[in-house]
Amino acid sequence: MIRIELMAWEDARAQAEPVRFRVFVEEQRVPREIELDEMDAHSLHALAYDGSGKVLGTGRLLPSRREDGHVVGHIGRMAVLLEWRRQGVGGALLRALIDAARARGDAQVALSAQTHAIDFYRTHGFIAEGAQYMEAGIPHQEMRRRT
Repeated sequence: MIRIELMAWEDARAQAEPVRFRVFVEEQRVPREIELDEMDAHSLHALAYDGSGKVLGTGRLLPSRREDGHVVGHIGRMAVLLEWRRQGVGGALLRALIDAARARGDAQVALSAQTHAIDFYRTHGFIAEGAQYMEAGIPHQEMRRRT
């Protein structure tokens, strides 16, 4: 049983930071100094837990902003521990963040997908936009969907 909780960074940090460092810094070699940023304090964070309360993954929803006449929420920093991937954790986190965006009035959600995860996001209704690009040494693709 996967449980998702949404919270502010001050409540999420102690549990989300180790997951993000393990996935992004250790596994993917993202520079440690760019993994945490000033947007963490302004974002809504989702944490996934197993039945015993162990943290399995995390993601965040940045503050809404207006783009091309639409209110858009941006989802980012989606990270699931290796041993929990392909077990529904990422999907549960993503659905919770999309629901939170919808509840606050965002018409769309956007994200910057690592290219290896494009199919995962497509199964959740996201559509690729524009050309692929590099970020932190990893190929990415902008994707978007209606809430």
